[in-house]
Amino acid sequence: MTEPSPPLSTPLSTPLSPAVGTLSRAAGESLTDQIVRTVAARIDERMLRSGSRMPSIRRFAESHGVSPFTVVAAYDKLVARGYLESRRGAGFFIRERTPLRSVAPAANTAAADAEAAGQSLDVVWLVRNMFRQMPHQQMPGTGVLPSEWLDAESVANALRAIGRQNASQLLNYGVPQGFLPLRQQLQRKLAELEIGAAPEQIVTTAGVTQALDMVAREFTRPGDTILVDDPAWFLMFGSFAALGARVVGVPRLADGPDIARLAELAALHKPKLYVINSVLHNPSSTSLSGAKAYQILRIAAEHDITIVEDDIYCDLHPGSAVQPATRLAALDQLQRVIYLSGFSKTMAANLRVGFIATSPELARRLADRKMLQTLTTSDIGERIVYKILYEGVYRKHAERMRTRLDGLRARTVRQMERVGLRIDMAPPAGMFVWADAGCDTNVLAERAMAQGILLAPGSMFSPSQLPSRFMRLNVAAMQDPAVWRFLEKELRGEGIAGTAGDGLQGAA
Repeated sequence: MTEPSPPLSTPLSTPLSPAVGTLSRAAGESLTDQIVRTVAARIDERMLRSGSRMPSIRRFAESHGVSPFTVVAAYDKLVARGYLESRRGAGFFIRERTPLRSVAPAANTAAADAEAAGQSLDVVWLVRNMFRQMPHQQMPGTGVLPSEWLDAESVANALRAIGRQNASQLLNYGVPQGFLPLRQQLQRKLAELEIGAAPEQIVTTAGVTQALDMVAREFTRPGDTILVDDPAWFLMFGSFAALGARVVGVPRLADGPDIARLAELAALHKPKLYVINSVLHNPSSTSLSGAKAYQILRIAAEHDITIVEDDIYCDLHPGSAVQPATRLAALDQLQRVIYLSGFSKTMAANLRVGFIATSPELARRLADRKMLQTLTTSDIGERIVYKILYEGVYRKHAERMRTRLDGLRARTVRQMERVGLRIDMAPPAGMFVWADAGCDTNVLAERAMAQGILLAPGSMFSPSQLPSRFMRLNVAAMQDPAVWRFLEKELRGEGIAGTAGDGLQGAA
């Protein structure tokens, strides 16, 4: 008979009751899950005080006769479930256990129900070529990380685990608002960003692309104006224009939009929406300062503008200690700000799992709109994302990606400058660099594609679509010597540098 491990009776910060149980290798439950269950129970029972420091991984492992890997996995699960928080360089601490909020049911259900309701060089060219089966090393203009950077093993493990569940669960539609356990897990994730959102305030989507489309359809009619950053993510320009909206760019600076210009455009156009990347802006990887965040909210209130905050690169941001960043939703608490995010950039693009966090009333309306458009999103994909988040492995995966990008970014920027690119805003985080090539990057992109290299010219990132000297480069996709040889030849050799006229668009 296998001897049980010692009881979880070693003092952490307050004494642990031996009556809670022991760790047993003979049990049907893994050692990791036994630790998670026991520690969670003691926190729930107030036997461990909020703010107390947990034992170090090594000390816990030695005290309880388990491996450090078991303790790491258990602590990660407890972090993911909201019981512990990890403080870099200090260890793990017991998180303040505040009840997860829930929107109170409407007193009058009937009233609540009544509220609910050979192509030219353009964006399509770029998107179509981004989906070509090209080696990522030859796609410095792509908007995603190389697949080998992602955690395929966690996705595969989650898929297998779901497959072992009741098969009938995999055959039915989900629910229009999204898989409830995932929305509950997203509530915890948002709380870490200081955004309060109950599960009833979250609607899952097929990525941020669908989220933007749903919000635009809800708020705009043909002829209405939508403000966007300039430069900004190009795909939404065509999507909004197809709805009959007028898309107007607000110049983007290193710490956010040009506030004076934003105020002028708001007064002139009376826009319905303003779409912004507050954190790790695409394509510059800059982030919003606190001062500008407050000014944006003031202008939005003055002109009755709804702000749509696209935070798709959330998990690539290393924290304000590295790059100051302010989320508008954290200041506004989803009153005037609609928050969007997802996992296509960091977990798996083909899961197509994103979400909207907003007010309870708008969440109900958007869930109805989603139901009328697509019935539901993929319940299987949402279960996979939930499983990965709940098991606690995602946090470490995101940290590995950030570390890997940090190892590449500085030397890649130096190499860019050596081959003739100018970098006005060298970002300390994120995957993108907004580089000045000193020539028409439409022409440069055409020449690159002729050699099997995909570049993303700056004209794509502006609603005006005017020729530009700038282009977006992905530091994770610039490791092929052929890319560097091409750029050096074109920008320093017999290429097109210096041939552009004065009409080229400069920095936004």
